[in-house]
Amino acid sequence: MNSAMRPYFGRSSRLAVALGLLALSGLAARPALAEERAKDLFGAEKLPAAAAAQSIGFYSKGCFAGGVAIPMDGPTWEVMRPSRNRRWGHPAMIAVIEKLSRDAAADGWPGLLIGDISQPRGGPMLTGHASHQIGLDADIWLTPMPSRPLSIAQRESMSATLMVDEKTHLVKDALWKPQHTALLKRAASYPEVERILVNPGIKKKLCDTVKGDRTWLRKIRPFWGHDYHFHMRIGCQLGSPNCKAQEATPADDGCGKPLAWWFTEEPWRPNKNPDAPKARDVMTMANLPKECRAVLDAPGPASAEAATYHGGAIPVAVAEPEAPPLPATAASGTAGLPGTLNAFTSTPEVGVPVPRPRPPAH
Repeated sequence: MNSAMRPYFGRSSRLAVALGLLALSGLAARPALAEERAKDLFGAEKLPAAAAAQSIGFYSKGCFAGGVAIPMDGPTWEVMRPSRNRRWGHPAMIAVIEKLSRDAAADGWPGLLIGDISQPRGGPMLTGHASHQIGLDADIWLTPMPSRPLSIAQRESMSATLMVDEKTHLVKDALWKPQHTALLKRAASYPEVERILVNPGIKKKLCDTVKGDRTWLRKIRPFWGHDYHFHMRIGCQLGSPNCKAQEATPADDGCGKPLAWWFTEEPWRPNKNPDAPKARDVMTMANLPKECRAVLDAPGPASAEAATYHGGAIPVAVAEPEAPPLPATAASGTAGLPGTLNAFTSTPEVGVPVPRPRPPAH
């Protein structure tokens, strides 16, 4: 285990117990924040909650503790838009990203340009995504890493390549290479990865061109946007009893009627209420699981470097003695949530407005 990680994770057992007592006793700090917007509170956090790694809630309504950051640079990756401070995730998520970068390089992909993963403690983001809240989502650009290292300024300003024609919703054939297909196939091959969101045009391209083994295509799910990156999602991890799983993808390759729907007029009709607030913009702490209060108020590591992942293919947190999980208290604002949820089904009633049917971001 990297020595830089010991001060951070060595205290995890004591901190997890403290967080549990805090949540159980109802003494979580800042009780008056129940009506404050959760995105403002979580968006202001610069460092993770120093506790055992644990995802809490659902991908679009939750938080996480024990997050680690992927290094800004690796032999086969670079982090983009670093000023957003969204290079944090559950250790298992960061391990999968690093593994993908190595395997993809062996397959012929020059290296990954990594977009948003999560905020240090997850939760709703100030801008952009509805999901990415529990440390189990990551965006990977479909633009390969350049041969020369990018400067910080270039990482902030460089535009990704749009792979799909906005009018036809089809992939631009001149841009799509076999290496793109190989990259998505490699990501889908990992058992930890449950689904990969791509633009419908990219899904159609794969359906039309993939030969031989097509079983991995079931994990490739069409969704709005995602025309310059793909969204990789892993499942709930051990040690996260309050993580709500998403229902499994269908067993078929997804190239039939569900995909055909995306090439009708219905998905692209103008939004009848474009000014309606997004769920993240009105979500308060009362709408999140109660454990997220303790996560928000937990102490953090000494620095970002102290919580930067250096564990290779094995999550650092797994090598440590398992800390007691946060208590399984009832989740405020999530009563009645089913055990599994799906981004393609109606949003359950959870005390916040239902997101628009055609979200501009995921």
